[in-house]
Amino acid sequence: MKHALILISILFLLLSCKDKTTGVDIPAPKKSNYTSEDLKLSEEEYYDKVLGALVGSAIGDAMGASTEMWRRKDIQLKYGYITGLTPAIRDQSPEGTWGHNLTAGATTDDTRWKFAMVKYLSKYQDDWNAEHFADFIVNYYGSLTESLSDDGNVPKTDFLDTQIEKIDWIKEWARVAMAYRENPDVYQRALNRFYGGEMACAGQLYTPMFGLVSHTPEEAYQAAYSHSIFDIGYAKDISGLVAAMTHTALRTQNIDSIIDTATFVDPEGYQDSRLVGRISHSVADASVKYVLAINNLILTDSLSAADSTLYKIPKGFTGNKKDWIRQEMVYDFLEKDEKAIAFHSGEIWQILVTGLQFGEGDFEKTLQFIVNYGRDNDTVAAVAGIILGAKDGYSKLPVGLRTEALRVNKENMGIDLEALAMEMTKNNTANFVD
Repeated sequence: MKHALILISILFLLLSCKDKTTGVDIPAPKKSNYTSEDLKLSEEEYYDKVLGALVGSAIGDAMGASTEMWRRKDIQLKYGYITGLTPAIRDQSPEGTWGHNLTAGATTDDTRWKFAMVKYLSKYQDDWNAEHFADFIVNYYGSLTESLSDDGNVPKTDFLDTQIEKIDWIKEWARVAMAYRENPDVYQRALNRFYGGEMACAGQLYTPMFGLVSHTPEEAYQAAYSHSIFDIGYAKDISGLVAAMTHTALRTQNIDSIIDTATFVDPEGYQDSRLVGRISHSVADASVKYVLAINNLILTDSLSAADSTLYKIPKGFTGNKKDWIRQEMVYDFLEKDEKAIAFHSGEIWQILVTGLQFGEGDFEKTLQFIVNYGRDNDTVAAVAGIILGAKDGYSKLPVGLRTEALRVNKENMGIDLEALAMEMTKNNTANFVD
């Protein structure tokens, strides 16, 4: 007992002599932006990059239009290896081509969303927000429904078919937009049944456009994130990232810097999520590492007969057998993480980053990789196309592809991509012209 009292007394003396505060505050690192300066381009440079982004996206959309949702083995049986634009031999659908069996270069809802976004950005100028975006969609839906009976006459059947197709496409979106304007509970219920309640890639169809009108990657991310009212979970993070990557592409030719946007731009702090961290970054990091590992893999010249059968080179592929084996190995990697639906946001994101890394910044190589993999290939290729188109500019896109994409979209689809690029340039010149 005596010894215990002595120990307690010593401990008390030690504690009483210790300062309550050390007086030292080790500083924490300050969060910095991925880029240090606002974007500055000449008017000609800005127009070329905006047009490149719009046309690049349309090329990707058109390249995948004929085989959307196909398996890669089925693509090889029908087309061999797709290297350009093919006729969109398919039935019309609300999310598809809006016309049966259209010419090569025809596009789907991925390009229609780019058209809609130019009109939205123009209408609200520097007052973009989620409420206005919801209004924009609801008003478009309302104009379609009103057009069916405005004049009191019975509509012609062909006109009715066209309007119903448009209504079928936008009504899923309008339901959520209407609910968003009403109250949080109604919005949450509508959002959770959007396209069956799955984590769809909705935002990725339109959010890359914010990368073209923002000053920094962080600003692009935040604008996209606030407008991703149709996304759930980490799909919102992905929608922000594709916008940030599109903006980074305006600044650099380095594909590694564009992909690294997914590491350094995180305004919402997804990396701090308990237990799981940032899923979008984990997926992107794994994809990049796998492609790098496959590219460094040493393949022997003496391939077995089994390998020759398994890795049969499809007609039209321009590389050698080793190139094809590496590509098939990357495809196998993607198939292991295949989701229940092909337009799952996480799957779109994984294929996108894998394709960008595999293509090493080359427009045609990247889009060919994506399109020939299949699944929701037109959407993935459209996102990759807008990023790489912003990087290269229209002037550096493949001449044949860019010329045909412009012509078919204008003459057959009614979408003048040059006029849209000029509209965006006119409205944003003051922000970006140096």
